Amino acid sequence: MYIPSTNLMNNKAEIVEFMQRFSFATIITAKEQLPVATHLPFIVKFENEEITLISHFARANNHWKDIESSKVLVIFSEPHAYISPSNYEKETNVPTWNYISVHAYGKGELLTDIHATAEVLENTIDTYETAYRKQWNNLPEDYRLKLMKGIVAFQIKVTDLQGKEKLSQNRSNTEKLAIISTLSKSEDSNERIIAEYMTGLKP
Repeated sequence: MYIPSTNLMNNKAEIVEFMQRFSFATIITAKEQLPVATHLPFIVKFENEEITLISHFARANNHWKDIESSKVLVIFSEPHAYISPSNYEKETNVPTWNYISVHAYGKGELLTDIHATAEVLENTIDTYETAYRKQWNNLPEDYRLKLMKGIVAFQIKVTDLQGKEKLSQNRSNTEKLAIISTLSKSEDSNERIIAEYMTGLKP
């Protein structure tokens, strides 16, 4: 990913926090020079400075067959905002786009053991809807087993992490404040989130 020095994210903990907040990501591999992508919810674990991404494919999705044979890229990118030149002090300006994106590269590993698959599902439930865990536990065992046989769980050990936050770092403080004010009033939740991140960067 092209990352100018002013947009580079250096704090690994902040990058992980972003990945956990916007955890519905895109996993990409290449087979015979053809890119293949699947959109999945990920559990993002950060322990001993190591990042592990955990998720599962539908078994009918053949993408799972490729993740152990080549390098995997997972892209986390959700909030973004159009930036109008009306926020700038000079007329000689053009529109742009603010956004945050994280590219995580690594090696995929299939988790074929049924107990490991169950653990992935339970961790996913605990991450996205803790209240559902009781209902899941009360489902008939044969029903849960049938569901687990229909998926393929996997994990990715991240070996290269690239974070980019393009948040008008190159603009004046006056222009940054104008952009934050404009985006904060937007009806678009993405734009309000970008304003939130810009506020965190504001001197």
